[in-house]
Amino acid sequence: MNDAVRSQHTPVMQQYLRIKSQHPDMLLFYRMGDFYELFYDDARRAAALLDITLTTRGQS
Repeated sequence: MNDAVRSQHTPVMQQYLRIKSQHPDMLLFYRMGDFYELFYDDARRAAALLDITLTTRGQS
C-alpha cells in the first residue's frame, strides 16, 4: 500500500497498516481499548481458523 492511500486512514490504522506490511504472513491482533481486534483479511482468516463469528462495525 502506498503512502498516499495510507494517509487517508486514521493514525491508528496507519500504524496497523505499516506493521502489517512488515509482517504480511502473520495474524496481527491490534489492541483497541480493552479488546483485541483483527482487520481485513486477518479478521476473515482468524474467524475461519478459530471458529469464531466474524463481526463488522457500522453496518446494520
